Amino acid sequence: MNRLPVAERREQLIEAALSVASREGIDGATVRAVAAEAGVSLGVVHYCFRDKDELLRAMAHTITERNLGRGVAEMPESASARDAIMGVPHELWSNIRATRGPQLLTYELTTTSLRHPELRQVGVDQYVVSWASAEAFLEEVERVAGIVWRVPRHLIARSIIATIDGFSLAWLVDDDDDAAYQGLRLFAEHLATLAVPVDEAAMLGSSDDASEETEAAEEPGADVRPFTTSALTSGVSALA
Repeated sequence: MNRLPVAERREQLIEAALSVASREGIDGATVRAVAAEAGVSLGVVHYCFRDKDELLRAMAHTITERNLGRGVAEMPESASARDAIMGVPHELWSNIRATRGPQLLTYELTTTSLRHPELRQVGVDQYVVSWASAEAFLEEVERVAGIVWRVPRHLIARSIIATIDGFSLAWLVDDDDDAAYQGLRLFAEHLATLAVPVDEAAMLGSSDDASEETEAAEEPGADVRPFTTSALTSGVSALA
């Protein structure tokens, strides 16, 4: 067995654990199975990870980081909000389809974390990182398209992740590629309706309104009116 620095050995074991768990589920990713997959002794696994819980947390972190790097092509330096947004669904869906095992494993890790207090942070971290990534995307659309959003950015970010999760999970159940892809495109069309050109927003004084809406949305039970049908009749913008 080759001697590797601990950091490299941990990466090797995480890869082995992800391979086993993607094939056989989390329950199948025992320390013994991971050791066999990596071609190392049980002692090596225990040296790098205190227990299976620590290994699961490392797996979840790796999956989340990889998901952030997939699915979104490089955004052009100048584009309309709609063009920037509608360039996303095809690439995103192609990558979801190509990673069925890891997609299922992501949901398994989330639900497992909810049932085991010692793993609770796994689910929290998954969503905190995903929401932040969605917000970064929205900020990038603002930059290249010169727009502001009709509703608070953090609420749109949550809607993006919830939509992707929903269509991905439904696809894992029914295997209907077209329904999932067209659903993501439909949401992207909606997201585009939430973008307002900066010049138009300044003319309408919507920046002040958006600020007030952000404060209101942070109050528990606040009425987020921009999501109602009447609030969208004049507009355009969203993601998938």
